[in-house]
Amino acid sequence: MRTGFARTDDGLQLYWRSVGDPTAPPMVCCNGVGVSTFFWKYVAKHYKERYHVILWDYRGHGLSALPDEPTTADLTIERTARDMATVLDAVSARVGFALGPAILVGHSMGCQVILEFTKQYPERVRALIPMFGTFAKPMDTFMDSPRARPLFELIKRLADFTGKNGTRWLRPLYASPLALPVSRASGMIDRYYSNGRDLEMYLDHLNHMDTRVFLRMVELMADHDLTDFLPKIRVPTLVVAGEKDLFTPLHRSQMMARLIPNSELIVLPEASHAAIVEHPETINRRIDRFLAQRVEKTP
Repeated sequence: MRTGFARTDDGLQLYWRSVGDPTAPPMVCCNGVGVSTFFWKYVAKHYKERYHVILWDYRGHGLSALPDEPTTADLTIERTARDMATVLDAVSARVGFALGPAILVGHSMGCQVILEFTKQYPERVRALIPMFGTFAKPMDTFMDSPRARPLFELIKRLADFTGKNGTRWLRPLYASPLALPVSRASGMIDRYYSNGRDLEMYLDHLNHMDTRVFLRMVELMADHDLTDFLPKIRVPTLVVAGEKDLFTPLHRSQMMARLIPNSELIVLPEASHAAIVEHPETINRRIDRFLAQRVEKTP
């Protein structure tokens, strides 16, 4: 395992780590908002013998540095995609040679990141695997509720008004002992397949990160839209969706697959937004088939 920090053009340090043979084809994993690299542990373990698996933290996430002014920082998807390029350059410098085109895997907001990266750096992409995420304006379809975006905007205004210390009033939503059972009961996570430890790590990460970063990133990704770009994608693409994903409704993944030429769609029955840690074996087996049939046979 290798670890390091990539320095951005505006001076922030972004954490990364990688596992596997650095001469193997690169596989880069992009988190959802509010999540760190731990959510990729099943993917990293499965693919480290065949690929150079690279994980990294967004600004203000995990071990990456906090922006100076979180409420006004550039935390757009476009900026995050450029940060990803900076991270890959830092990994290349560490291993001593330029990385080849990468297989990009994204979860939740990470889908927007890998799609935006493909738009900006098409020559650096070998294949795409967007999972449980969308390609445009996620708050407009969050839980398929027209009230989701107005409610978030109200929360954001309150958080901006109360400042850094004031955002602590949000923490009981995810720091409470009831957060996990409520998530299971509501269907936000699978009550039968969810691993309590994996979700506890997620809630703990949310509890320790600056809430202003989370809200700012959601605010900016809410208007990000790559609808017009999807038909221009030419790399092999596998869209992974959950039938019971409340955060990203199934119809968004179906639309993504229709818009990307020659893409494939897999729908996991009964799976929630957290299926990446609830059904890792099923997901990895399906990715294996996609890679064998669509990616590894091509130069």
